[in-house]
Amino acid sequence: MTMTDSEASMGLEMATSRKEREEQEKAAYEERVKDPITGAIGNLGPWQITVCMFIFLVKFPVGWHQLSTVFLAPTPSFTCIAPSNLTDACSADCEEIKYDTSVFTNTIITEWNLICSQKYLASWVQTLFMFGILVGSMLFGVLSDKYGRRPPLVLAVLLQLVCGVGEAFVPWFIVFAILRFLLAVATGGSMVTSFVLTMEIVGPKKRETMSILYQIPFNIGHTTLPLFAYFLRDWRWFQFAISIVSVIYISYYWILPESPRWLLANGKIDEVEKLLVAGAERNNRSTKTIRSDLDEHMKRKALLSETDLKEKAHGTLINLFRYPNLRIRTLIMGFNWLVCGLTYFGVSQYIGEISGNIFINVAISGIIGIPGTLISIPATKVLGRKKALILSNCVAGVSLLMIAVLGKKGSWIQVALASIGVFGMSVSFPNVYLYGGELFPTVARNAGMGFLSMAARIGAMVAPFVSGTSSIYGWLPAVLFGCPSLIASLLVLLLPETKGQALPETIEDGENFGKKKTGEK
Repeated sequence: MTMTDSEASMGLEMATSRKEREEQEKAAYEERVKDPITGAIGNLGPWQITVCMFIFLVKFPVGWHQLSTVFLAPTPSFTCIAPSNLTDACSADCEEIKYDTSVFTNTIITEWNLICSQKYLASWVQTLFMFGILVGSMLFGVLSDKYGRRPPLVLAVLLQLVCGVGEAFVPWFIVFAILRFLLAVATGGSMVTSFVLTMEIVGPKKRETMSILYQIPFNIGHTTLPLFAYFLRDWRWFQFAISIVSVIYISYYWILPESPRWLLANGKIDEVEKLLVAGAERNNRSTKTIRSDLDEHMKRKALLSETDLKEKAHGTLINLFRYPNLRIRTLIMGFNWLVCGLTYFGVSQYIGEISGNIFINVAISGIIGIPGTLISIPATKVLGRKKALILSNCVAGVSLLMIAVLGKKGSWIQVALASIGVFGMSVSFPNVYLYGGELFPTVARNAGMGFLSMAARIGAMVAPFVSGTSSIYGWLPAVLFGCPSLIASLLVLLLPETKGQALPETIEDGENFGKKKTGEK
């Protein structure tokens, strides 16, 4: 019996279709084995969204505590009342000082007389706070690598609760400063652990968006902070109110899951399987191949070649400075992070010192940061990382420098221009997180991001002293904040664009990333 042409054609199509299906199934299998976490629960589903919503709430106290100095340490006007004939309140002959309590009934300035020769102590405490965040980020980064993400996160919020509430009741400035430092360590710890946990439950295709949305609760915390200060004019009650909220987060020990990637990296297969099954069911995904994919992944991981292991060993911060291109890019990106820390926190504090309604001024600067953060999502996608960062830095730099020309002390123009500066930085900050992570090779990405984080904290540590130069010239802080932003914009011109590019894996990849090939125009 002879096969017709149509039957032969149909058979060929079926064979081709079967071959294509087999190839697709093989590719899907390889993808699942390579990343069994995303293969099981997907990039972003109801389970990840629910977990992220809980994690994001941790950022509210982060925003409150990092910017609380605006309301803890505003300097009121003061006069010498004893002896009554003395006009200079800073004179050694002044025996009694009277403060203006029309706005705040009590601040740490009035509590411990941090004026005149003691004025620097208020800025010193804020610098100590930012240093504590740096210490906390490093300390809890180590703890989270060793003990998982969830226990250190809960420890951080518990320490945040104890130290924050304790601050509100201490009668001595030195103890206040010590608790302030420990509170900062806890705040830095909650930041690093919550961010890592978020990135490790969200799939690669959605990390870019979620890393930016992760910043929004911080902006909301910034915006709502004036509400606490408006109704609680005594710094002790204000400090108690923004700290006691952390008691809620202790429940996260039972509510939040452990990072499935940490469990997998530490060989806890049974635990990660249980977690992935629950997540997959919540996301309406199949659970049939979860265990077999995990086993195959671990089997291949055990066969990691000695060459790969040696390459990973080269992923140190030293290697980022050993090679010329990597060194230049690391330093440029580090300077951009330093400028972000300096300008965002410095200008936010500077706005609180501008004459006018301090509550409205700070609220405006907080509100304007929300669209700034959201705009960074389409900006980095449409314009690319490089152009978006240059533009946002220029917006911040130009608006701040205009204060020196147009902003009369206490005018609405001064507040508006400073708020635009905060807006520019709120676009830049999420971008440098993304841009920095894409510039570094995989083997040294953690080391590189740690260096960038340190640079941002150094900028934030310097910020209070720069903001304090307003007592010398009202326009000086704006110039000192604006000029570095413009310099950072110019330096970004030397960086390669990373949008749509395959990320560098090895040190060699990182050194050659963005280089023009021979004969390329």
